[in-house]
Amino acid sequence: MNDQKPLLRALSGEAVWPPPMWLMRQAGRYLPEYREVRAKAGGFINLCTTPELAAEVTIQPIRRYGMDGAILFSDILMVPWAMGQPLRFAEGEGPILQPLRDAAAINALEVGAVRARAAPIFETVRQTRAIIDAHAQKTTLIGFAGSPFTVACYMVEGHGSKDFHTARGMAFEDPALFGKLIRSLVESTTEYLLAQAEAGAEALMLFDSWAGMLPPSQFRRWVIEPTATIVRSLKRLHPSIPVIGFPRLAGPMLGEYVVRTGVNTVAMDTAMDPKFAAGAVAPTIGLQGNLDPLALIAGGAALESETRQILAAMRGRPFVFNLGHGIDKTTPVEHVAQLVRLVRSGG
Repeated sequence: MNDQKPLLRALSGEAVWPPPMWLMRQAGRYLPEYREVRAKAGGFINLCTTPELAAEVTIQPIRRYGMDGAILFSDILMVPWAMGQPLRFAEGEGPILQPLRDAAAINALEVGAVRARAAPIFETVRQTRAIIDAHAQKTTLIGFAGSPFTVACYMVEGHGSKDFHTARGMAFEDPALFGKLIRSLVESTTEYLLAQAEAGAEALMLFDSWAGMLPPSQFRRWVIEPTATIVRSLKRLHPSIPVIGFPRLAGPMLGEYVVRTGVNTVAMDTAMDPKFAAGAVAPTIGLQGNLDPLALIAGGAALESETRQILAAMRGRPFVFNLGHGIDKTTPVEHVAQLVRLVRSGG
């Protein structure tokens, strides 16, 4: 059955046309059905750790639009939560964590606790896979995690930030301490993704949303090397599961990232020229992206023009249509339907 799934074919290096598609954050606040479930769940963490609700939210965009990929509904900060770092989500503020600023705090993290504490998330994967197998056989279930550098930024800073000044400062001023945190995250993230694969995820994605803040030497050390270690471990135990990497704002580092990490597909952010990306990676490497979410909000002629340009640039190579960043909560649902029709037409 997997051989017939368009997304798996593209992630495995086949030039499928029209290209398969899914959207980052496709299960979320722009959907009225999501808002109904969210209201029932109470807190956000409760939604992520209640398998019946999280599975329902994961499948909602598949039911509405027939996306080729269903990405697990969760959050990149569920790994530090599972490691024992206090986490809450404040309305209008985003995630709030107890900041990690010294060796004692980093040493207190429970690296080996992830499989047990995140067990409800793995149950969500199992339940979602069962729904897909029964009702959406051509849809691929995507598991995911945040890459170590991006997750470390939140863990050190304690909240979202425009520049993660404290976290990046630690990486320069105390690389041994920051490196210890990164190694803990490599181990925990690997276990977290392996458990998702064992539960039924058919592809895995690593989000490095803040990779582009680093200069090349730091990018190699804190983005490429940890990601490569995780990918090697995943491939050793699950060689057939494709891995998508998203080093947001990697720019000219994109090609080196692909070669050294071993990902099957690399996701392009909104600032990436698809033609540059196509020239920077081997033709057997998949590209994913990279419509600007604001073009999706605009809809109409702007959406059609941007979509057709991306499709024209990507034709003839392994490609997955997606956004260059997560869908915005103000996106009209009918604009997503317009996008699906455009991509399905092949441009």
